[in-house]
Amino acid sequence: MDLAIIVGLDVISGIASLVLISAGLAVIFGMMKIINLAHGEFLMLGAYATVLSVSAGVNIWIAMLIIAPVFVGLVGVIVERCLIQFLYGRLVDTMLATWGLSLVIVGGTTMIFGNTIVGVASPLGGFTVGAFQSSLYTPFLALMAVLLMTAVWAVMRFTRAGLIARAVMQNPEMAATLGVNPARVYMATFGAGAAMSGLAGGLLAPVAGVVPTMGAAFIAKAFITVVGGGTSVLWGLITASGLFGFINQIAAFLTTPVFGEVILFIAAVALIRMLPTGISGKFFKGRL
Repeated sequence: MDLAIIVGLDVISGIASLVLISAGLAVIFGMMKIINLAHGEFLMLGAYATVLSVSAGVNIWIAMLIIAPVFVGLVGVIVERCLIQFLYGRLVDTMLATWGLSLVIVGGTTMIFGNTIVGVASPLGGFTVGAFQSSLYTPFLALMAVLLMTAVWAVMRFTRAGLIARAVMQNPEMAATLGVNPARVYMATFGAGAAMSGLAGGLLAPVAGVVPTMGAAFIAKAFITVVGGGTSVLWGLITASGLFGFINQIAAFLTTPVFGEVILFIAAVALIRMLPTGISGKFFKGRL
């Protein structure tokens, strides 16, 4: 029983991590149809913002939950204004531009901070389940994933900003005739997606080694989760994260973490082969 509880916590942690690292990419891809190959680097910037803020004496909760998403969100706005806005509707060009941007961010961060791994201590302690120990940070990550999805749902479903954003993404010309400025909506949406990536980086800083190349460890999982989930930002992300997180953690428990990753990618390939439009394209078509 104790072992089952620990394995269950690991599964919850895996699902929560996928939700957090994929949310920003899902918003940018699901709403704007932009494949942001610099997503991992946005996440890395959030982690560095947290580490540097804590080193400067800022409370770790403020660093993780406020400074990291605000800083990366502002970076996202600048990137959208200086680069992305010139490439809307040009999928391949956008991929190449964001790939080049990721190289620039990694190179610049390496020049400034070097390749030394840094990090911050977990702000929460641990607890014991029988002969096993776990960290309270695991249920905290799950709580943050639930709060983030709830916030996205509430904004998109009940606020005027969410309604305008959905209208612009579906038909920008029609929205413009009604007095909406599509350029500002695009900018705000890209900034919001980047802020979610920064929040994920800040939350993962205590449990992951922070280094300029850390984004590469998350980008593949984020992409297979978003592609597997389909174009539905909310339901696609939740169902794909639940499925892939469960498969990854159970496979890692039964074999090794390395084989767990391999089995995860095999499952993702099989899912995309069976459901080319993703889970939401089959079961949640037309929903958020």
